Formats: sequence, structure tokens, C-alpha cells
Amino acid sequence: MKPNFSKMRTSSLVNNTSAPANPKNKTLVFDFEGTVLRSTSLFPYFMLVAFEAGGILRSLILLLSYPLVWLVGEDQLGLKIMVFLCFFGIRKDTFRIGSAVLPKFFLEDMGWEGFEAVMCCERKVASSKLPRIMVENFLKDYLAVEAVIARDLKSFSGYFLGVFEKKKPNKIPSYKMNVGTKEGNNNSIGIIGNHVEFIDQEELFHQFKEFCLMLSSEERRNCRVLPRERYLKPLIFHDGRLAFRPTLVSSLALFMWLPFGLFLCFFRFISGIALPLHVSAPILAFSGTRTTGSRPQSTLSSVLNEENQKGMLYVSNHRTLLDPLYIAIVLQKPLSAVTYSLSRLNELVSPIGTIRLTRDRDRDREIMIKLLSHGNLVVCPEGTTCREPYLLRFSPLFAELTDDIVPIAVDVKVSMFYGTTASGHKFLDPFFHFMNPSPEYFIKILEKLPQQQTCQPGGISRIEVANFVQNEICSALGFACTNLTRKDKYLVLAGNEGVSPRYNCH
Repeated sequence: MKPNFSKMRTSSLVNNTSAPANPKNKTLVFDFEGTVLRSTSLFPYFMLVAFEAGGILRSLILLLSYPLVWLVGEDQLGLKIMVFLCFFGIRKDTFRIGSAVLPKFFLEDMGWEGFEAVMCCERKVASSKLPRIMVENFLKDYLAVEAVIARDLKSFSGYFLGVFEKKKPNKIPSYKMNVGTKEGNNNSIGIIGNHVEFIDQEELFHQFKEFCLMLSSEERRNCRVLPRERYLKPLIFHDGRLAFRPTLVSSLALFMWLPFGLFLCFFRFISGIALPLHVSAPILAFSGTRTTGSRPQSTLSSVLNEENQKGMLYVSNHRTLLDPLYIAIVLQKPLSAVTYSLSRLNELVSPIGTIRLTRDRDRDREIMIKLLSHGNLVVCPEGTTCREPYLLRFSPLFAELTDDIVPIAVDVKVSMFYGTTASGHKFLDPFFHFMNPSPEYFIKILEKLPQQQTCQPGGISRIEVANFVQNEICSALGFACTNLTRKDKYLVLAGNEGVSPRYNCH
């Protein structure tokens, strides 16, 4: 799709000349909020920061303060109020909302037309009203901008003060950027301060000698949502508890739901741990949880109906901590699960047997072989959860244990809270999952692996078995396979390799 530049309104600070005939070789200066995002309010992004970094109380204060923000206007004083409420007292060195949480919501709010217009240019400079720490990672990773014009936040002793850094009088340009084109016509331009508000914009855009792009509010609202397949790079990892975009109305609905959601959560939780699975399953369904299971007839006859069947290994992708529990409900038979990072609380209350692995290959192999000798076992070879329609690389250790392997495809749909986290408190994962009004679990039991697709004599290697099972589950779910691992996920979301001194991270 080729954007029609002639129909797009340019900034009032720039001469209304027509866009260059060949914008690919030009440098584009664009306003992030005014060009790419479809929404006209910045409130949802500050609510995400308040909730994920500050907690429920801070986000409630932000919501109650919004009438004042609306009265004074979001662009100036209202923006400073939201910045103060969201950032004051937040630790600077652990703040990863801009790279781990916000990119998902920026992408979902991105307009197709604005994105295509921006991506037509090889070199891009973005300006933003939001603090630099909220937007810089996203703009560089998902829009490939070369420079970001945004303000920094003041900090003291490692904590944000909730106010913008101010421009000092007669400040020397903070950096120089080469904005030349492929033809070699270089222009060096000094950008003063940390935000477009502090820049002599007419002089800035005159020196660029290119063009600036900004859409009107009406044009942005009429933009189509950017399809996932058009993302500059796929969104695979993201963190945070909120599964919806917290607009003013939806944030109000969230706080109205919380008291009832907490009651429902504890009812579901207690029912699940205090009653046998065959009794708790219908009660959970009555409370609003939905479980859809499917099993092939061959698996039904060869696995489920054999009284003496022992040591069946169920291999599943990993969506939440509750995967083994829902698999046991669908299978209607006892089984055990191995884990890496289940908290002590969740271990104590789990209605099925859980055994902690050590990440020592030989020792873990012995543990799982022993478990298989006593009954059925569920393993999740991804080693960590993934929320998006992708599967991480499968560890091949499971392929060495037995030739009785049944792949299981698992998917989860939630509307309000994610039941997983990379940087938060993992013991709260099942509570957040059960606080959703109607969480849905999809369990699809696949065909047992044929002998030639296992590591047994005449079969294939353990790595080939792992790749085969991964592809089978991907095909059943309509997902995409990746070579990414647990370490890749935690480096992106938490800045570490997913290992805690108290217990290993899953």
C-alpha cells in the first residue's frame, strides 16, 4: 500500500509544500503521537505505567485525577500531572515498562496509513511528548528511527522525581545528527534540549530541507489498525498484567470489577485446591471458566481406555502455570508435572503432584524417568511461558525418556489480566488468571508419536523429535515456531537470564 502524501496535512510549522516524489531517500521528521498512533489521548499509556510500575493504588489515584487533567488539557499541565503521578518514587534502574509492556499497546494502537507513510522513508527522526524512557526503545526497535526527540525525567538517588528535565538557557546543542541522503548531500543539525517544545521548530525543519509529517485527529481516528503481519519485527515477548488497553472507560470498569473479581478468584482458587478434579471442574465451569478439550479417537482408545497403561509422557507447550491442571481435567486421569519455578505457596496448594527440576541435565533426567516409572507425566519443554502465537524452542531432554509420547496443544484466552509474569510476583499468577471474568482454556490432545518419530531403535535423534513435536503443536494451534529460548525472553523483559537466587525462573 502506497500512502497518498498529498492528502496528509503537514505540520503548521512547516511550509505546506508537496512531499518529495521519491521519499525513500529522504529524511522524515515525524511526531509520534500525531502521526502513528490512532488514539488522541495519552491517558492509557500513563495508566499502564501507573498500574504495572506503581500498583493498584497509584493507578486509582491517576484515574481519580483525570478530571483535573482533562480540564487543564493533556498537552501541557495535564501531561506534567500524569507524569508526576505515574513516576514519582519509581526506581529508575528497574523500570522496564517502556521496553517490556508498552510496545504491545503501541503496536495495537498504530494506524496502517501512518505507519506506511513513516516506513516509506529510509531515515527517520521521531519527536514525542511522552518521556523518553516510555518511547525510545519502541521507536528504535519497531519503527527503526535513528533519533528520538523526547524529554528525560529527573531522578534522585536512583528514583524518579516525576518531573521533566528543564532546558538550561543558552544550552549548547545536546547532540549532532547527520541527516544526509544517499546522494551524499549531508546536513548537520543541532537539536537543542530534549523535546520539540524546546526547539525552534521553524529553523529545525528549514535546516532539514526535507518534510515533516503529522496527521489531524480526524485522519488518525479513520486510520485502519496495522495488521500483525505488517509489524517491522514480530511481537513475541511482552510483560505486564493488564491484557486490555486501559482507556478512561475501561479503567473505570476495571476498578468496578476488582471487588467482585477478587471474590470470584478466591472462590475458584479454593474450589480448585480443596475438591477432587472431577468435582472442581464443573464448579469452575459454573463460575465462568471455560475449558474446551478434544482428543483423537486413536489416542482415546490406545491411551485413555487401557487400565494397565503406565508411564505416558504428555508434552505440552506452555501458556500459564495452570497448564498441567487443565490437562489433567481434560484427560480425566491422575498425572504429575515437573516445574522450574513454581513458588512454594503454589507447590503446597497444587491439586496435582509437582516436582521441582534443577536445570542439571543428568539429574533432571533421572527425576523424570523415576516419575514415569510410577505413572503419567506432563512436561513443558519450552521452559517458560509465551503469550503470543509463537512456540519457543523445545528442549530435547524429554525425547530421551520414553517412546510413549503424546503431544498436547494448549492455548489460553483472557480479557482482563495475564496469568503470567517475567518480572513480577510469580506466586500471584493463578490469582490473576482466576480474576478474569471468563478465562478460556483450549486443550487439544494430538496423536501419539509413531515409533519412527521417537529416539528408540530405528527412530530419529532427540533434537529431531523435539522439532517434530514443536511443529505438530504449532500446526494444531496455527502458531509459528521460533528458535528463541527462556534466556532470550528474560533478557528482553527482565534484563537477566531468568535465574533467581531463591528459585529458578520459568
